[in-house]
Amino acid sequence: MESIIETRGLTQSYGPKTVLHGLDLQVPSGAVGLLGPNGAGKSTFLRSILGLLPVPEGACRVLGHDAHGEALAIRRQIGLVPESDCLIPGMNAVEMTTYAGELVGMGHADAKERAHQVLYYVGLGEARYRELEGYSQGMKQRLKLAQALVHDPDLLLLDEPTNGMDPPGREQMLELVREVSRDKGMNVILSTHLLPDVEQTCDHVIVLKEGRVVEERSVERQLIDAGRVYDLRGRGELDALADALRAAGHEVETIQDGLRVQIAPDQGSDAIFMVLRDLGERVQIRHFLEAGRTLQDSFVEAVS
Repeated sequence: MESIIETRGLTQSYGPKTVLHGLDLQVPSGAVGLLGPNGAGKSTFLRSILGLLPVPEGACRVLGHDAHGEALAIRRQIGLVPESDCLIPGMNAVEMTTYAGELVGMGHADAKERAHQVLYYVGLGEARYRELEGYSQGMKQRLKLAQALVHDPDLLLLDEPTNGMDPPGREQMLELVREVSRDKGMNVILSTHLLPDVEQTCDHVIVLKEGRVVEERSVERQLIDAGRVYDLRGRGELDALADALRAAGHEVETIQDGLRVQIAPDQGSDAIFMVLRDLGERVQIRHFLEAGRTLQDSFVEAVS
């Protein structure tokens, strides 16, 4: 896939503390999740993309522009939904969104017309003339999305966009992100610590830990050692089943409501059924599935 961001040896420090350690990245087009625990360097990476932090070491190109010398050109092509509130007291949503359009070079009339369109798009059409102080947290988040979309950017950056939102508001925000990416064809980078948000909206994921890339992969379900690892869920004497499987040479670990079994070399899934037959009615297996490597599996493995 075409890369929208490329970094080579990107290093960022705050005084003596190095936050990004020589990142070599090629961020593909489409919807990309940027995952990592607090302090992993996600926000610093976004600030580097935007040119808000100079690049003291290494190189960074965004949408074909050099972040070192073309930061303004980059920001004109990017829409940002920041984690912190960025709303101006005393304004209403139309004024705020129009002002955001003017900041990236749109004329006042065009920015105002576009502001009305995107406010309706994010579900704030009826509230667009209310002052921002009366907005709920979910409304504020959707307004931040509107001001990020007003100039129809090539890349949308979202920093923890569902923070503080109730479940219905969160689902509405994620649906908007999905639609922007998949139906409108806009490139999206979603920075978050919430794995379900990435699973619902993104096609690719990058995991940072302590300023380093520790995992890159597709968000699609990946099989673990296809045909060799199975999840068994049921009830009865599962501990006895685990002991019997281990005695037969298989590797077993406990999972929620069941067992994950890695079959011994040169054996097939029928080896598990042979053990189950010997145990008889002591164990009742309700689910017997080939195991999948979930995004949570990858994330926990990468950051541990």
